[in-house]
Amino acid sequence: MNRRVAVGLFALLGGLWGSSFVAIEIGLEFFPPLHFAAFRYYLAGVIVLGYALVSTDYWRPRNRTDLLLVAIAGGLMIGGHHAFLYVGQQYVPGAVAAIVISLGPVLTALFATGILGDRLSPLGAAGFAFGFLGVGLVAQPDPNALLSSDVVGVGIVFVAAVCFALGAVLTRPYSSDIPARTLQAWAMLFGAALLHVGGVATNESVAAIEWTPTAIGSLAYLATISGAAAFLIYFELLSRFGPTQINLIGYLEPVSATLLSWAFLGHLIDPLTAVGFVSIFVGFALIKRRALSELVVSVRHQSSS
Repeated sequence: MNRRVAVGLFALLGGLWGSSFVAIEIGLEFFPPLHFAAFRYYLAGVIVLGYALVSTDYWRPRNRTDLLLVAIAGGLMIGGHHAFLYVGQQYVPGAVAAIVISLGPVLTALFATGILGDRLSPLGAAGFAFGFLGVGLVAQPDPNALLSSDVVGVGIVFVAAVCFALGAVLTRPYSSDIPARTLQAWAMLFGAALLHVGGVATNESVAAIEWTPTAIGSLAYLATISGAAAFLIYFELLSRFGPTQINLIGYLEPVSATLLSWAFLGHLIDPLTAVGFVSIFVGFALIKRRALSELVVSVRHQSSS
């Protein structure tokens, strides 16, 4: 893969995942949140599993470690993450949700420090502070209205980011040869089943779904384009460039979500929310400064050679 193709795929993936926040916002007009998320990942999981079936003979979990990884990824990174994301997006626009979710790499580093014993430097601590300051700027809590829909929505989406980050850290100690596509397929299907159960438990009504062309289009787009297709691009980039560079995609998503939200829904974020996003990115840069420095050196080397 040459550099231009890699950059193009990187930008495409950021655009696709950013667009998912807008598609969720549109689809929530027609679907209850948990069943909406469940239907998306049932479909995406079947597609990715089909790809695993034709591309590897390791298409299903083979041992207890594989099953444990599926349970963690499906329970936290698919089920828990998307349950809170979809519920939270009933209260805040997709662009705002994307900014809060971009705190994920900061939270991952925080959990790695507390759970796995990773070392925390003073600059790393400052990075955490900047990250949480950014979320505060996005939420803009009013002491007289702490339970306003915006604050509640940001809080719920923050829990979604916590679920994903916790899942990412809890899977790290386990070593397995299971291919990423196989793990992701079964995690999607397991997470979808949990979301479905959650929808039933909270009395969501499938009968209340409005199967309009817009509803079907948003679900199909989320399952196939920003779901299955985007994850296949992600697997390719992850295998070639590693997690630090892939984490940077999380900071393209809010930009993409903001532009698409403005283009399709007429929504714009306010300046303070934009400052909050910058603060979150600064936090990430401080925590991952060594890896980012190595990345810059590598890019310069490739450009000069």
